[in-house]
Amino acid sequence: MVVDDDRTDRRGDARRRLDALPDDLQQRLEAVQLGSGDTAHLLLEAVLSVGRGLDLPRVLRRIVEAAVVVVDAEYGALGVVGEGTRLTQFLPVGVTQEQQDAIGPLPAGHGILGELIRHPRPLRLAELAEHPSSYGFPPNHPPMHSFLGVPIRVRDEVFGNLYLTEKRGGGEFDAQDETVLSTLAVAAGVAIENARLYEEARYRQRWLVANGEIVASLLPGADEMRVLEMIVEHARRILSADLGVLALPTEDGSAVRVALASGVDAEAHRGLVLPRVGSFVGAAFDAKKPLISVDVENDPRITAGPPRWAGLGPAVAVPMITGERVRGVLLLARVQEREPFTEPETAPLLTFAGQAALAMELAEQRRAAEQLALLEDHDRIARDLHDLAIQRLFATGMTLQSAVRFVDHPEASERLLRAVDDLDETIKIIRSTIFGLRAHESGRASHGLRVRTVTAVEQAARPLGFTPSLHMEGLIDTDVPAEIAEHVVAVLGEALSNVARHAQATTVDISLIVRGGRLRLSVTDNGVGMPSHGRRSGLSNLAKRAESVGGELTVETPETGGTRLVWSVPLP
Repeated sequence: MVVDDDRTDRRGDARRRLDALPDDLQQRLEAVQLGSGDTAHLLLEAVLSVGRGLDLPRVLRRIVEAAVVVVDAEYGALGVVGEGTRLTQFLPVGVTQEQQDAIGPLPAGHGILGELIRHPRPLRLAELAEHPSSYGFPPNHPPMHSFLGVPIRVRDEVFGNLYLTEKRGGGEFDAQDETVLSTLAVAAGVAIENARLYEEARYRQRWLVANGEIVASLLPGADEMRVLEMIVEHARRILSADLGVLALPTEDGSAVRVALASGVDAEAHRGLVLPRVGSFVGAAFDAKKPLISVDVENDPRITAGPPRWAGLGPAVAVPMITGERVRGVLLLARVQEREPFTEPETAPLLTFAGQAALAMELAEQRRAAEQLALLEDHDRIARDLHDLAIQRLFATGMTLQSAVRFVDHPEASERLLRAVDDLDETIKIIRSTIFGLRAHESGRASHGLRVRTVTAVEQAARPLGFTPSLHMEGLIDTDVPAEIAEHVVAVLGEALSNVARHAQATTVDISLIVRGGRLRLSVTDNGVGMPSHGRRSGLSNLAKRAESVGGELTVETPETGGTRLVWSVPLP
């Protein structure tokens, strides 16, 4: 008797590999071995092959390819079940790319595919068309008759389904095929769980590294917008998103404004102001929890705003929360046909988005501290001006006035009187300055044009990405009527908003001067200049404001480039 040593070695190796598998899977494989030896060997190889990888997309593809082989089917597919009865992924095998393109969109989980989702148990059919749930096939779909489907479970939850059609040779799938495929589905569940655990660990490591970089950036003096840009880019990179958006609430809280957008179609989102009701980011803002959409272009929660989601599919929106306050929303999206966002991917996003909220809170506290220090400095300057400068100037003026009667020369007397008048004018200017410096003490800050101008400049710093320079001169708080002051604040806000949206500037110089019975406001930037075409309704409104009070608006191009807007009106 001749012994085949090679076969004995193969059996021994197979036994060792079988012993390394989970007990329930071993029992299933041993049950199959009681049948055809060739089938058992093929199934064992398939089970081991699907368990080799840790990259989830590759594992899923390998499962379908192994399933087609072990039951000798012409076509196979794996459908991943999402919310409800919808398929979020569909991986076909046996259909060429040309055939897929001709068939059109991949199935979403209707017909026979939906039957297996609604009733997750093995389903074997001799003829697909005869089942009550069959919808038929779309045009250009290859003919299919015999069918075998089994669910894939991960920790007792249905992850998806394996679908096999067209038994080679024209026969039907039998009970042995069902047992083999069900065994492979158990192995697939184990492989998917391992791949998921590996994926979660890998994501955790990436998030930890990104969090470390963000925390290092949240040092005193760190630029707020730069930190927010880093957060959006880190989230895009880690989750392989095609679009990243960061939206902040408007002052009255009724809407959200897109402050940052990068990636695919970023221009369609950047700068948009959207209502909280009817927008995806607004829904996440109000829900105070992450929201996931498998098809954001057709998401029923989006009913407002211009069309901007064409070509995009999976999306996730996460609120940026510190304490009980929602400071904004971070949104990530992928293009259509890409895999949806999963729970392991998005779980750390809420904490990560909290880093963005923390960056904004720290920046707000720094601004408050700087403002407090500035106001304290204003108090000191005001006291010094009042106690020292004005008293001395007043005493000097009185001395000059008393000296006039001792001067006989008419021209000398005239010069002395003119000097006294200049001192009086200087005292008025200093008193106006003191009024502006001390306005916050008496609660009149909202009425003083100086303070309102400073506030407008500070508010523009965030969308601009830098703080503009500001020069003020003259009796701004005493000589400018309330009506013109309102115009000045509105004109300055509109001018700075235009610079932030269109100019791509890195510096802005603002000058507000009251002199000779006239107010002159100029805003100069070093940006790309005025476009030759485009909407100018904003400038038209500014010109009408000037004309309504007898003034004018001019737009100039400085020699150094950029744009200079000059708004000038007479004072009564």
